[in-house]
Amino acid sequence: MSTTKTRPNKIATVIVPTANQDAAVEFYAKLGFQTRVDVPFGNGMRWIELGLGEESTTIAIAPPPDGAPVGNRETGISLQTDDIDALHGQLKADGVDVDEQVSRMGDPVPPMFWLRDPEGNVLMVVQ
Repeated sequence: MSTTKTRPNKIATVIVPTANQDAAVEFYAKLGFQTRVDVPFGNGMRWIELGLGEESTTIAIAPPPDGAPVGNRETGISLQTDDIDALHGQLKADGVDVDEQVSRMGDPVPPMFWLRDPEGNVLMVVQ
């Protein structure tokens, strides 16, 4: 019997329960995500995975389990950018619900802001 333990080796997919998948796809496209998977998921539902560039971790915008609420959740998702001020301004101009301004708490905390998807789910952006 081997004593080597098998462990996870990456975060594959973060799932955000979503009632309106088409609106979510449009929202994430404004953030630069591309649709990687869009397939039937039983009972007329779809499984949709979105990704950024060559990054392997995806966000799945999936229908919620029967009767489960959606929206107004802290997703715990943090996105990184090299120019937070430019991205903040661009998203604001694109009509994305972003904080009024970039938060600057000083070192070691990076500049950041929060944004909300069409269902009120919160994501954070850091530089």
